[in-house]
Amino acid sequence: MAKTLLSPGAFLTLLLEKHNLNPFKLSKDIKLSQSAVRLIALGKTRISVPVAFRLAKYFNTNPEYWLTMQMKWDIAEGAKDKDLTKVVKSITVFKKQPAAAKAAASKKPGAKKKTAAAKKPGAKKKVAASRKPAASRKKAAVKKPAVKKAATRKPAKKK
Repeated sequence: MAKTLLSPGAFLTLLLEKHNLNPFKLSKDIKLSQSAVRLIALGKTRISVPVAFRLAKYFNTNPEYWLTMQMKWDIAEGAKDKDLTKVVKSITVFKKQPAAAKAAASKKPGAKKKTAAAKKPGAKKKVAASRKPAASRKKAAVKKPAVKKAATRKPAKKK
């Protein structure tokens, strides 16, 4: 017999009942608004990463526990969506092209290999002068901080 999957909100509600807590007490303890806790408990809001961290700390679990529960619930709900199921069934499986076929395709007569500069529209070719040794490029990249000169003010003229 298959397990009935509980929503994270229903599970949170069970935990609250088990520990004689109410959403107000939980909200104060985990520093989250009371309305946010109620919406999660009602299943109207998903458990986000920050909420998972708070619940994990409070109930001595880990965030992955809460996020995995949310993910499993989302997948189960998505599987029930007939429109999504129709679209997914219509998608063909990606087939990776074998390496031999790739090599044959790249050796077509008249096909030129594009360089990185040629792929980008408006890209300029690098000039030979910019090909400096790595050591000199590093030195050029480091700029010395500009020294600000003290501003000298001229005394205001008396009228």
